[in-house]
Amino acid sequence: MRIAFNATALLSPLTGIGQYAFELATRMAADPAHELHCFYGLGWSQEVRTSPLPGVDKLFPWLRRLVPNSYGVSRFLQNRNFRRKAPAGRFDVYHEPNFLPFSFKGPLVTTVHDLSWIRYPEAHPVERVEAMTRYFEPGLRRATLVLTDSVFVKNEVVEVFGVDPARIIPIPLGVNPLFRPLQADETVDVMGKLGLRHGSYLLAVGTLEPRKNLVTALRAYAGLPSQHQDAFPLVVAGIKGWRTETLDQVLEPLVAAGKVRLTGYLEREELARVIAGATALVYPSIYEGFGLPPLEAMACGVPTIVSNAASLPEVVGDTGIVVSPHDTEALRDAMLRMIESSQLRQDLGAQALRRAGLFSWDACLEQTLGAYRRAIAMN
Repeated sequence: MRIAFNATALLSPLTGIGQYAFELATRMAADPAHELHCFYGLGWSQEVRTSPLPGVDKLFPWLRRLVPNSYGVSRFLQNRNFRRKAPAGRFDVYHEPNFLPFSFKGPLVTTVHDLSWIRYPEAHPVERVEAMTRYFEPGLRRATLVLTDSVFVKNEVVEVFGVDPARIIPIPLGVNPLFRPLQADETVDVMGKLGLRHGSYLLAVGTLEPRKNLVTALRAYAGLPSQHQDAFPLVVAGIKGWRTETLDQVLEPLVAAGKVRLTGYLEREELARVIAGATALVYPSIYEGFGLPPLEAMACGVPTIVSNAASLPEVVGDTGIVVSPHDTEALRDAMLRMIESSQLRQDLGAQALRRAGLFSWDACLEQTLGAYRRAIAMN
């Protein structure tokens, strides 16, 4: 197949959608049975890149600073460039892995990761909500097939937009082999760099933005006995996002007291070691289309504390402690149980490791390629 693939998500630090695009693109590019063409905003390449093409890194920040409606302008320019270099017949199928497809005359597969800007618009920047409101539904209607990361999101799309369920294919994400159980001697370099002890910290992973509900996690952690806070600091790993004013206020005294450690964005190799060395992963997000960090923790044999919201129970199953995302007391008690019971950690970690074996990027790719073939046959 000749596949057009929007790879612009690879040009930013690789969080959830970027990881999804990267895992699919690298596997397709390595398969000689397929001809992958990646679009990077100003140009195309058959290479999978994770750094901007010359000019891209300078053009779009400039647009955001100086041009009104910068997202609309940049999308117009990218869409025009995409159409000019993707004439009818050049590609067998176009996959948009990041919600908003460009114009394309041919089979179109688009991935919808969640509907968080509809369910929780207050958790997003205003300009993002405006852009999604304007561009999402027209692209959804044009798609030959729609992929979702979970059955939960499929049901959301059917409920909100009335899309025929037969046009939507839920395909679970996978987990990179980097994420596996590690012993203390295998994480010692990263532990030393970050001032941590293997097996002696709680971990929260994700972009620092309201939807991840880190404020509740911090307040729950602050309610732990001081001796537990001293022995088990809370490590927060993730790039700073948006609307963090309340989060910053709660974070400041805990960071100043040394109870909470901020790592910022971690490259995948470091992140895998930090997850594998954690006592437990704390992930009380109010809304997720899948929840990749809990799956990565599960693959490391690390038990999880997750919210009972959206798709997270679909991923974690009965291998973690599940609480209401707004129940600070229940979240605190879950942290306490994880800290105090090595047997609980061992049992849940073993169950999590077995369940993680059900998810793989190879399986995700095979199902995605199947969707491409189906879309081509339908066109």
